[in-house]
Amino acid sequence: MSPRIAVPVFPGTNSEDETVRLLRDCGGDAELVHWSRASHLAQYDAYVLSGGFAYEDRVRAGAIAAHDRMMDAVVEGARGGKLVLGICNGAQILLEAGLVPGTASARKPTAAFARNAPYPHFVCRHAFVKLVQPPSRSPITAGLAEDALVPAWVAHAEGRLAATPEHLDEIVRGGHLLFVYAHADGRVDDAAVPNGSALGCAGLVNREGNVLAIMPHPERDGWNFNHLDRRGEGDVLAPSGGAALFRSFVAAVS
Repeated sequence: MSPRIAVPVFPGTNSEDETVRLLRDCGGDAELVHWSRASHLAQYDAYVLSGGFAYEDRVRAGAIAAHDRMMDAVVEGARGGKLVLGICNGAQILLEAGLVPGTASARKPTAAFARNAPYPHFVCRHAFVKLVQPPSRSPITAGLAEDALVPAWVAHAEGRLAATPEHLDEIVRGGHLLFVYAHADGRVDDAAVPNGSALGCAGLVNREGNVLAIMPHPERDGWNFNHLDRRGEGDVLAPSGGAALFRSFVAAVS
């Protein structure tokens, strides 16, 4: 029996269907787990928290969902070594739950994804994120190449990494900064950062490497039909682009 991947659905989650679809297209045994079935989550082998606006992003994005009983199984699973991937709102939830960067105890966050800067507006644009640690830093990225560029879509109003200077230093020294925003040619500079994120951060990993929080949506760049230049090449439903991260995740789970 292949490992089972749960995609938890909180009130307000809205990217769950494409997340499950891409996980399946990349070979994963994935299914949705509605908040009414929270007690079933412990039965799964890995978790992907998808994008949306859990609990309407009240207080702060992800702050309420981080304390939902759905997260009890995710926290315990992460502590036991299960792989956890959070995308956009899922990433915000992981930081609010203290699982990433994981420099304190669970549900004691040391960093957050705050309002975009310099303008606190919702940003929607195509982007690239660059792997800035060795792929082996996390099982989730072990299937990627060194310095891999992953295409994705930025779609958030609260994606700016914010932490105290001391915690930002801790993030850098601990190798928690896994992905940064980059240009299509791999260059990294302030112009590539769409939201004022500290360190140019697009993704963080915990100390053990089994929990990854990434702000842009790779699943929105996940199939040939998402790319005008590939629509005439073979199967338009074939995974491509941002699917690279999903393939690597599924391979690690398997």
